[in-house]
Amino acid sequence: MDLILGMHIMEGFLPLDWVIIWYLLCLPFLFLGIKRLTAIIEEDPKAMLLIGFAGAFTFALSALKLPSVTGSCSHPTGIALGAIILGPSLMVVIGLIVLLFQALLLAHGGLTTLGANVFSMSVVGAFVAYGIYRSLMKLKLPRAAAVFTAACLGNLATYMVTALQLALAHPAQTGGFYLSWVKFTGIFAITQVPIAVIEGILTVLVLDLVFKYSRSELESLQGKLNRRGAW
Repeated sequence: MDLILGMHIMEGFLPLDWVIIWYLLCLPFLFLGIKRLTAIIEEDPKAMLLIGFAGAFTFALSALKLPSVTGSCSHPTGIALGAIILGPSLMVVIGLIVLLFQALLLAHGGLTTLGANVFSMSVVGAFVAYGIYRSLMKLKLPRAAAVFTAACLGNLATYMVTALQLALAHPAQTGGFYLSWVKFTGIFAITQVPIAVIEGILTVLVLDLVFKYSRSELESLQGKLNRRGAW
């Protein structure tokens, strides 16, 4: 297990059966995301500006690879901002595009591991971040606190699932899946916890700017999205 890896599981590191499983698990979420994306564009073509912004934010943050003292690498995900603005299912589509470009252009991740990487970041990360944000807003917490918590925990959820994926594919010879999962989680934790906190702060700052300069467009879009359903 002494290899360089991050949230993007590298090309060829998953056995074929797990490659297929993670791709299949992504398909229903991808279907929902494409359906939502089509509906949004048909109803409000101007929403493409916010969709493009969410994609650029996700690409920029998730492309930052920071070395870890444990021999791994870690990075932000950038997925929470788009999930909060657009809903989590649409972020599955955006995340797929982002991770595909990173695999092809930056050698981050790979095509065989694309399904696993999309599931951990764009499915689990987005839905966890969105669910936490909506729950905290219903509790009348300040928006900044809800955004920070959602982005931070969405980031950590992504890495917990990545560790799970690696442990399932490569259980330890002694101790099996559990020991392997503990080891992978420990590798990520040292650098990922502070990165998650930083991502939470950055997401709060950027979303505040979005609300400041595009409040009417954002509120109009979110009103239309809520009428179509939260996801």
